[in-house]
Parts: sequence; C-alpha cells; structure tokens
Amino acid sequence: MTNTRRPCYRFENGAKAPLPFHAEEYEARLAGLRDAMSAAGLEAALLSSMQAVAYYSGFLYCSFGRPYALVVTESDAVVIAAGIDAGQPWRRSHGDVLTYSDWERDNFWRAVEHVAGRQRRMGYEADHLTAERYAALRSQLAPAELHDIGPAMMRQRMVKSPAEQTLIRTGAAVADLGGAAILDAIAVGVREIDVAMAGRDAMEAEIARRFPDAEYRDTWVWFQSGLNTDGAHNPVTGRRLENGDILSLNTFPMIHGYYTALERTLFLGEPDAASLEIWQDNVAAHELGLSLIRPGATCAGIANAINAFFEDRELLGYRSFGYGHSFGVLSHYYGREAGLELREDIDTVLEPGMVVSMEPMLTIPEGRPGAGGYREHDILIVTEAGAENITGFPFGPAHNILPAPAARAA
Repeated sequence: MTNTRRPCYRFENGAKAPLPFHAEEYEARLAGLRDAMSAAGLEAALLSSMQAVAYYSGFLYCSFGRPYALVVTESDAVVIAAGIDAGQPWRRSHGDVLTYSDWERDNFWRAVEHVAGRQRRMGYEADHLTAERYAALRSQLAPAELHDIGPAMMRQRMVKSPAEQTLIRTGAAVADLGGAAILDAIAVGVREIDVAMAGRDAMEAEIARRFPDAEYRDTWVWFQSGLNTDGAHNPVTGRRLENGDILSLNTFPMIHGYYTALERTLFLGEPDAASLEIWQDNVAAHELGLSLIRPGATCAGIANAINAFFEDRELLGYRSFGYGHSFGVLSHYYGREAGLELREDIDTVLEPGMVVSMEPMLTIPEGRPGAGGYREHDILIVTEAGAENITGFPFGPAHNILPAPAARAA
C-alpha cells in the first residue's frame, strides 16, 4: 500500500488515459525544450504554470492553492503533483509523476529536489513563479544558476504542430455550434445568463461527443447586452434583453486545455443609423485585418495599418485593445503567448503554423450616438501562402440583425 505520509511517493492508480496527442508529439515538445535548455547551459528546468505543464506533459492541473510543476532534466520529465489528486495526474500525464504529501511543510520542494537535485543550473518561469516560491526555490534547492526559460518556451508554443492545428480547427467548429445555439435562445425578455447557458451546454455536449475519453472543464460563454457590451471580458449578468439592444456573442470551448473563440456583434431589432455606421466601420476594419494576416507580416505592422483605417474615420480613440492574439494552451485564467499579439509594441514576424485571431473592437461610451461595444473575432492559421480562416460563423449587419419577437417566459 502507498505510504502517503512520506514526503513524496508514486501513486500509479489505474492505466494511462488517452491524451489529446500521441506520445511522439510530447517527446518532440520535450526535445525542443531540452534544446533551449542546452543553449542556455541548464541542467534542469522547473515549469510551474498550467500552460507549460500541460503543453509538455498533457496534464492540466487544478492548483487550489497548492503548487504543481513539471521538472525536466536531460533524461527525465516528471510531473510534481499534490496528493489530493491521487492517481489522476498519473493517468493524465504523458510521462512520470511524483506525488507529494501534506504531512510536512515544503514537501513540494523535496519532490522537486528528488528529480532536479541541488546546486544545479536551473531554468524557471519568471512570469509565473511568485516571489515567495522564488525565494523557496533558492533556499530549498540552492541552484548554482537561475535562468528564465519562459520566453524560449513561449516561442516554441507559438508555432503549432499539425496535430495542434487539427485540435484548434475542431475547437473553432464547436465555437460556431455554440454561436448557433445562442442565436436560437435570444429573445426579448430573456436573461443574459439563460442565453449563455444555452451556448455553453451545446458546446459541452458537442465536445463530449467528439472527445469521449477527455476531461470536460472550463468551456464558457460571455453573452453581453446593452451597456454590458462595453468590455470584451465583462461577465454575464441577469439583465433581460430589450428590443433595440446591441449584443455581444462570445463562445469559448475548452478542449484538453486548448482555447478557441467566436465573438460577434448582433442587434436585437433594427439598429439606429449611428450604431449601424459604427458597426459597418468595425466590420470593414475586421475585413482589412483578415487580409493582412500572412507569413512575413509583423504584428506591429498589422496593428498600425488598422490604426490608420480607424484614424481616417475618427474612431481610433474608441479602440479598446490590441487586434488579436495567439491560440493554444491558454484560457481566461492561465496562459498567454504575449510575443504573438497584434499590437504596436510587438515586432514578431508571422510564420506558417502560427494561429492568431483578428478581433477589432470599438467601445462608444453611453450618451454618445451608437453607444456600445462592437467586436468581431475570427481565428486564422498562417500558411505558406497566406492564412486559413477556420471560423465559419457569419459576421456583420447582413447576418446578425435579429428580429425582436414577443418576450419569452423566464
């Protein structure tokens, strides 16, 4: 029987579960990480973020205040997991797993030391490790050198393998399906939360159908109306829809930790002239942006071109954020590949295999003609010849002005 009172132990409970990718995919990712480690003269790497652990091992942890990690050396790649998860990390990891117990403080670091050793030249994620845990790393392992390996891992993740692209395409199709369910649920008098649940439930059912061996978690919808459309990440509320409302449809299926999205502006009933003009301008900016995504283009160059478009129409001051970002192992509470965002301060050159969104947004404040938030969002895979748009849901006034029938019962 496993002695869970030891500082760390192995709990290989049950057989390995099917992972989203074959073993060869994970081994190729680890080989790329080890190349980066070798180039920096590192003997071990402590990966602590959800996105890094999932990318290299397949295991997406639930921290709940406990530290988790993947320790990588020249020969080993071992997930360090908390005892509360029992055998689940083992079943959902590509490689080895070492479990630490709660019976003594700092058992996490004892487990890390068991794999990484002491006084080694170590890599770590500077943008994720807290000051407290950074101090513990230095105290418990006395590393001879510490080097931020995060940027190198981010560069590796920015170019998606064919297997990743297939999963992302599936996610985009599920997002479209969620959008269709949302359209069916929209009516005067219905609450935002009810519309959002319809989209979420449809996507979760579809993910379970397509991936019968997966874990299901974190799929969500932000459906916003009226004033609540002003921010891209505003939570759902209990507001009831009214005739003439501007609406923001946002579906986010999560599959094995991989994020995809669909975002559309809609109107419930005919928009007024000012709203229609702003919406059409944002749609034109979206179409311009889609045309600019291709190999060799720079993130800054794309952003500046759309800026010029908005400036010509005296709308640049209403822009809310950058024009797009990367996709992959990320979500609304972890991840981000900051080197691949369509912003003026990012000079990354697009290359085949990168996956980016195009998502211009304008926010017009309350009290001004056309008040509300306008946003369209498509996902594109950069190819050798240009880019493939994998979002199928239509955008713009020709498709997304909805009739405002009588109110439905709550």
